[in-house]
Amino acid sequence: MDVRATAKHVRLSASKARDLVAKMRGLSVAEALKVVDFSERKGALHIGKVLRSAIANAENNAKLSVEDLQVRDAVVDEGPRLRRYWARARGGASPIRRKTCHISIVLTDGEEEEGSDDET
Repeated sequence: MDVRATAKHVRLSASKARDLVAKMRGLSVAEALKVVDFSERKGALHIGKVLRSAIANAENNAKLSVEDLQVRDAVVDEGPRLRRYWARARGGASPIRRKTCHISIVLTDGEEEEGSDDET
């Protein structure tokens, strides 16, 4: 069964977080938490929050055991940009585009969901 958690509009560039989630894919939840906890990057804080949220969703909503969970998919997509302007000489302005991202993590226990008809 799959369980997901998402954080939207995180004030972080997507390219700065993608390499960290690439290391997490396919790992067990315990190993993924170690990767996040021992990383000094700003994205590790936000990714850790989403991972812990997905673990809590698996425990409380889906009644899954934490020991069996693995990170099936972890994706960081670009979000909308915050547009600001910087005052320049002679009444001009330079644009400032502050990047945001959406972090999504999917955990699985390795078992197929019941009632899934993928046979075509």
